[in-house]
Amino acid sequence: MLRKFKIHTVIMLSILLANAQKGSAQIKPSGVADTSFSVLGSYRNESRHFPDIRIASPAMPASINASRNVPYRQSKSGRNLLLDIYQRKQRLPKPAPAILMVHGGGWRSGDRTHNTTLAQRLAEKGLITITADYSLSTEDLFPASVFDLKAAIRWIRAHAGDFNIDTSRIAILGFSAGGELAAFTGATNGSKKFEGSGEYLKHSSGVQAVIDIDGILAFIHPESGEGDDSKSISAATYWFGYPKSERPDLWIDGSPITHVSKQSPPYLFINSSVSRMHAGREDFIKKLNGFNIYSEVKTFPDAPHTFMFFDPWFEPTLQTIDNFLNQVFPAKTTR
Repeated sequence: MLRKFKIHTVIMLSILLANAQKGSAQIKPSGVADTSFSVLGSYRNESRHFPDIRIASPAMPASINASRNVPYRQSKSGRNLLLDIYQRKQRLPKPAPAILMVHGGGWRSGDRTHNTTLAQRLAEKGLITITADYSLSTEDLFPASVFDLKAAIRWIRAHAGDFNIDTSRIAILGFSAGGELAAFTGATNGSKKFEGSGEYLKHSSGVQAVIDIDGILAFIHPESGEGDDSKSISAATYWFGYPKSERPDLWIDGSPITHVSKQSPPYLFINSSVSRMHAGREDFIKKLNGFNIYSEVKTFPDAPHTFMFFDPWFEPTLQTIDNFLNQVFPAKTTR
């Protein structure tokens, strides 16, 4: 499959470059917030097909403390980008692993509160969980969101002492577009090109594990359905600022699979039955295998794309993440 992907990429790139429109105009950020994606909206949509699903309980466990609305940087538009941090009220005897959590929404919608329920439950298990804002395509284009997330990781390391964080065990988790961003952030460990500028540059932005929940791994790939602008402008076209027919080089550079290296960390892929949402996964894993990098796959048959928000899939998703982190962070604090 990897060889097939390489051949397909070369052919597609040749065709797209041949058809590219010279001097095409970039799609500029609108500056208008997009609120189209929400957990409640997803529930209303999916419950028509899965009438027995329920939104996982958002109640915060009594054992957990929250530090909310913590600013870590400003977006290009001047918006304060915020973090919410969850951890046990009773301080653990040793520094604990941390997870930066990245929301979905097509790189242009959604917000950090979508990950609150999962963050609180993972914090119950002895992890420090951090949900993050980042620049959406209504504010700025790729790679601004990557720069933000790298800055958030540096912020975590700079403030590790305040939250009892073990800086040698930092993971990043994302769903959908957030899964793609998490995968990209891990794949580009050590890459100066995607470091960005600004805050806490003396600290590393490297992560030691990635959890990608239904996030695409290759935009120009036989399995990818992203970039069809025939009916309306696609989410990725808004994010890159150009259709892939005009800037295939940008779409390839924005694909996590392009950047896998020996510095990439272990990966956990948790997927729905919607195959286009994890396009390129098997080829990505083959590249990881080439560097002897550990990976796992958990697939929920017949599950919708937004499965992680709903019972009956929420609890097994939670347990899969915890099991994976116990595997790759073997010194994880006993709960």
